[in-house]
Amino acid sequence: MNTGDTVFVLISAALVMLMTPGLALFYGGMVRSKNVLGTIMQSFVVLGIITLEWVLWGYSMSFGIDHGGIIGGLGWFGLKGVGMLPSPDYGSTIPHLAFMIFQCMFAIITVALITGAFAERMKFSAFLIFSLLWATFVYNPLCHWVWGVGGWIGGLGALDFAGGTVVHISSGISALAAVVIIGKRHGYGNTPYIPHNLPMTITGAALLWFGWFGFNAGSALACNGLAANAFVVTHISSAVASLSWIFTEWIHRGKPTTLGAASGAVAGLVAITPASGFVGPLSAVIIGALAGIICYGGILIKSRLGYDDSLDVVGIHGLGGTWGALATGLFACTAINPNGADGLFFGNPGQLWIQFVSVIATMIFAFVMTFVILKLVDLLIGLRVTNEEEMKGLDISLHDEAGYTY
Repeated sequence: MNTGDTVFVLISAALVMLMTPGLALFYGGMVRSKNVLGTIMQSFVVLGIITLEWVLWGYSMSFGIDHGGIIGGLGWFGLKGVGMLPSPDYGSTIPHLAFMIFQCMFAIITVALITGAFAERMKFSAFLIFSLLWATFVYNPLCHWVWGVGGWIGGLGALDFAGGTVVHISSGISALAAVVIIGKRHGYGNTPYIPHNLPMTITGAALLWFGWFGFNAGSALACNGLAANAFVVTHISSAVASLSWIFTEWIHRGKPTTLGAASGAVAGLVAITPASGFVGPLSAVIIGALAGIICYGGILIKSRLGYDDSLDVVGIHGLGGTWGALATGLFACTAINPNGADGLFFGNPGQLWIQFVSVIATMIFAFVMTFVILKLVDLLIGLRVTNEEEMKGLDISLHDEAGYTY
């Protein structure tokens, strides 16, 4: 066991944990002031409920002994057998517990990402039930498919270093299913929904950018050159995507915005996530530049298609994650990571097809399962607050408190 690797992974886990409160601020600043606490609460409570789920059965389902390439068993239920010694399959130089808690933070933020789609209109009780069911029946199987020993997508040779399919495509496509079922906010299309606190959103974006170094570099599971590469390309992609977004916005709308700069930075982080352990700096420039443009286009599509994705989860995480997964099939290089594969531009066109299959499989599974789960929750207790509660705001209606006193 290597103490340097152990410290690195534990610090990375702490950085990823910070991303969820950062996401709460990022989302909280973009909603109306009457919903700021309700929005922040959805992200914050996920830290509790998904941690409990992960400890009891989530980790075992995701990384336990394989059953048919589909799911892990329950042999590690309650973390039985997950101790202080290394696991030969999941970080051979760090305690098994360190790998477990690092992956726990991934499960937490993935559920939190979805909340931006139905912000300002979902019951808190329905959200808690949905979160528990979604983590169990969507996240855990996908995690096993891609990262678990014996998982069928990993067995195909699909490359996903830190969560393009598992985290971003799954949350983005699930967000699309959610907005289709839950419906639009009261007054959507007639009422302007203006972010109430953009400094809060910028602060949240900065915390996400900071935490993302643990997200991607930590996925090397060792303090080595691969971690350094992931760290560097993560920063490059985010920086370039922020620029490409604001210049695209400048050309399209006539002015660059701070919200655009923050959104572009997040888009670049999303896109580089699956590729961060397989591509070099110049490839990261291209991935980031196109991520800003693609995701900006994604938020324009929603008004034309008429769905109310409140905080652009589909446009940024769904499209950004898809681009990142496919870009991995273009730019991956074994000179960066001998345990990966070469992409199309390095002589292996078959890798792009494998990436495409992994994307489509993730999309279909996440959409269908999320649709079923939301229909079930709606049947049991209902998904939406009443029109009166929505007009009052979730802070007062659901939590009996206010974000601001005047």
